[in-house]
Amino acid sequence: MTAILVLASLGVIGVPRLPVGGPSRAGATQSTPQRVSAYWLVAKDGGIFAFGGAGFYGSTGGMALNKPIVGMAGTADSAGYWLVASDGGIFSFGDAGFYGSTGNLVLNEPVVGMAATPDGHGYWLVAKDGGIFAFGDAAFYGSTGAMTLNQPVVGMAATADGHGYWLVASDGGIFAFGDAAFYGSTGNLVLNEPVVGMVPSPNGAGYTMVARDGGIFAFGKTSFYGSLGGVPLARPVVSMALTSTANGYWFTDTNGAVSAFGGASYWGSAPQVLNEPIVAMAQAAGTGQFSFSSYPSGSYGYDVSNWQCNQSLPSNHTIGVVEVVGASFGSVNPCLAGEAAWAAGGLNLYVYLTYGTTSATPDPACNGDQACNFGFAAAQDAFAKAQATGINAGVPWWLDVEPGGWSTDTTENAALVRGALDGLRDEGLNSVGIYASPGSWNGIVGNYQPSVAYWMAWWSGRGGPYDCANASSWTTGNQLPTGPVVMVQYADDVMAGSSGPFDGDYAC
Repeated sequence: MTAILVLASLGVIGVPRLPVGGPSRAGATQSTPQRVSAYWLVAKDGGIFAFGGAGFYGSTGGMALNKPIVGMAGTADSAGYWLVASDGGIFSFGDAGFYGSTGNLVLNEPVVGMAATPDGHGYWLVAKDGGIFAFGDAAFYGSTGAMTLNQPVVGMAATADGHGYWLVASDGGIFAFGDAAFYGSTGNLVLNEPVVGMVPSPNGAGYTMVARDGGIFAFGKTSFYGSLGGVPLARPVVSMALTSTANGYWFTDTNGAVSAFGGASYWGSAPQVLNEPIVAMAQAAGTGQFSFSSYPSGSYGYDVSNWQCNQSLPSNHTIGVVEVVGASFGSVNPCLAGEAAWAAGGLNLYVYLTYGTTSATPDPACNGDQACNFGFAAAQDAFAKAQATGINAGVPWWLDVEPGGWSTDTTENAALVRGALDGLRDEGLNSVGIYASPGSWNGIVGNYQPSVAYWMAWWSGRGGPYDCANASSWTTGNQLPTGPVVMVQYADDVMAGSSGPFDGDYAC
């Protein structure tokens, strides 16, 4: 990153130029795949985005649909999924069986969602008026199709045994049928934004609703793990999913930017530019692989800043991370445009954060914390400066958190970093991660662990420069960002006797 500050603090003088053809991966330890809670996103055209090693079994992304896709459901073994269109047309992929649809019927109201039976041999569709259509071994337990509703139904969820279901309206009104119990609703409240979906607890003892602003409403025996309520959002939240153990949940907005809370692991977000907006998400079992990273696993390259201005930059690279500003509200990197051109299609950007406060309150979620608001404004200042140079600022960004220039209050430092994450989220960016050293992170921000992608600084000498498995193990026993390690940076002791002016980086 900022070479003088980083290298001086570590007592090293540089990092080597990578050999032509890239580093060898010999000796790298590979972790054994395991089943973890992951997720799928589905777009309006039926395009599927699989995260966390969830399987991809096909999509309707290249098809001409009669009506847009409005929802999805996964099979019990996560080896398939169904997509449903607003006319009730069903598209089955993987081991998801086709049991019928309403695609050839004239409906009173469009379909808005679906749920699958526990054994995967049937499913329900729900329409905007709460009309229910049951197929396969899905039983009909009632509907609101003949009722006059205060607000339209926006989704449904089935009980764990498949003998009942809940419908949720946009005002948070809940309608319970079969063995689905009623635990409360927001139907009598005035909401800031309408409810867009719900998920049940695995044991059926409660449910959680999410609103368009990312606000959460938990009822029964469910837990609150956090929300986006009050955080300025560039795009509305459209769906949520619960982990298989109910220890956390994810939200997605219309652009596929995913936010993770509680024990829900962050496995990535959709590409920044989509053909059609995201309409729904679903929980899946996966292997724990980060998806839609900027750089393919095994690729390598460099991060550069104003300290490399007017130097001849290495030509053989995939990774190209470029500094925008070298301090919060600092001067723009004078070589930003040229270094961005060098990075080309591999461009990522970063802002070097330093501490400060402001009495301005641009982020309501900061609740008046001046350091948090400073971080929010500093991140947006860096984004504006990047745009002003004419480069593509709609790429993945990193928040550079290094020793020096911070408060002695780690809680306030953490608030500043949180505000900066909110600031870039408000700019509509799907991918924002943290760059930090595992040896200095907790000394700066205490036990703050944002669920975002992690770029581990100065990994050399700890099991090998490209040993991503061992690098990831550090996030388990230490209080580091909980998103996976997607990239490692290495120093000059990787290749004894060789040094150079560039920081080397490797994609996990």
